[in-house]
Amino acid sequence: MGALDEGHFHEELEKGVPLSCHEMGFEGEPETMAIEDAVKVLLQGLNEDVNREGLRKTPLRVAKALREGTKGYRLKTKDIVQGALFPEVGVDNAVGQAGGVGGLVVVRDLDLFSYCESCLLPFQVKCHVGYVPSGRRVVGLSKLSRVADVFAKRLQDPKRLANEVCLALHRSIKPAGVAVMLQCLHIHFPNLESVFLDSNHKGWVELPVRSGSGVFEDESAEAWGDFFSLLKFRGISVDETSMRRSSVESWCPSQSATSKLEPVNQAMVTAVASILRSLGEDPSRKELLGTPARFVKWLMNFQNTKLEMKLNSLVFGKTDCPNPNGKVGCKEEKQMQSELNLPFWSQCEHHLLPFHGVVHIGYMCSEGLNPVGKSLLQSVVHFYGFKLQVQERLTRQIAETVSSFLGGDVIVVVEANHTCMISRGIEKFGSSTATIAVLGRYSTDSAARALFLQGIPKATIHQG
Repeated sequence: MGALDEGHFHEELEKGVPLSCHEMGFEGEPETMAIEDAVKVLLQGLNEDVNREGLRKTPLRVAKALREGTKGYRLKTKDIVQGALFPEVGVDNAVGQAGGVGGLVVVRDLDLFSYCESCLLPFQVKCHVGYVPSGRRVVGLSKLSRVADVFAKRLQDPKRLANEVCLALHRSIKPAGVAVMLQCLHIHFPNLESVFLDSNHKGWVELPVRSGSGVFEDESAEAWGDFFSLLKFRGISVDETSMRRSSVESWCPSQSATSKLEPVNQAMVTAVASILRSLGEDPSRKELLGTPARFVKWLMNFQNTKLEMKLNSLVFGKTDCPNPNGKVGCKEEKQMQSELNLPFWSQCEHHLLPFHGVVHIGYMCSEGLNPVGKSLLQSVVHFYGFKLQVQERLTRQIAETVSSFLGGDVIVVVEANHTCMISRGIEKFGSSTATIAVLGRYSTDSAARALFLQGIPKATIHQG
């Protein structure tokens, strides 16, 4: 079996695989236990049973994810760069030498994530770092990524993140100049009221920022032109106008003009402030003063009482057959109908981190039943989305509910991006998850399933 020894494999199945130090990290530490207690308060504020299956270990999982995602507070850039500076003939204090020695060095497309200091939701970062060596030495390229990650693994604001990475590299490498460009992507969750009213809600806020030192300190310096050129010819979008505008704008959706802080559960606010202290932050810091209340306001979207009342008040009467996204003839006087790309937003109950994507629903329309329209199907999706969820359960619940008023022949596909796949140790950027539920004829008719799946458009969810 090559690398997989069969005897060893069966022994591991029986006895389990020992956890690495990384996987066991943080458990039992005072800061972790304090976060666990705070998370229990948050779950109780959502009227959840902290002892139910699925939530029992959530406080520990949340605590470990937060501490892993903010480990930059406990790391020093000096320790990373020290020992990674190498002598290189031809590199001196002059600028503009040829042949790659003394000229610009750029490392592109570093995938990072950070936690937004305004709302505590993770945001994605595509980082590009450049520097001009001097002093007859260069730095190991991996250290540029590691230094950037130190500052990303903290509660952050994009502009400050760029400035801190730039300053840290300049002080530790002592080059002729450092350039940092970040392309940041912040998830924009709608609230319960707006999601039913705004069908064109944009799920992401994008912000490019940059910072420079030495020969890059002046934003109009020629060195920036070289830096941007080395990005553009690899297809990296550079919007200098947006970067200039970003220095004066608040980018977090929770601080937008339409987002108002309302009275929230004070015990939950106190719990979030406790989490900030356990992470090594100061809740009284100016930028964090409103963060606990903003996080609690967002979290309360997943308290399901009001949404249940709205769904239960709907009347499932017979309606005219809608104009579907897809329509093909089927045998037995039934037609296959489909509603594709119904957006959803939800909250993972295992890590209290958001996941989002689209839902595709297929069903059979027979002569004896007039199916309901897209708006009701979207309401069903939102009803089950705005809860503490797992994608597998979400898919099944949508299928069973739609089946109850559309005659039983239903197929549901859910495609989602999970924040927990990037903001924990696994850090699998660009991954997505697809789940499927089939009922009635779709569970036995492989041709019908294939026909529906072939109709799902490509690239239906934002990859970030």
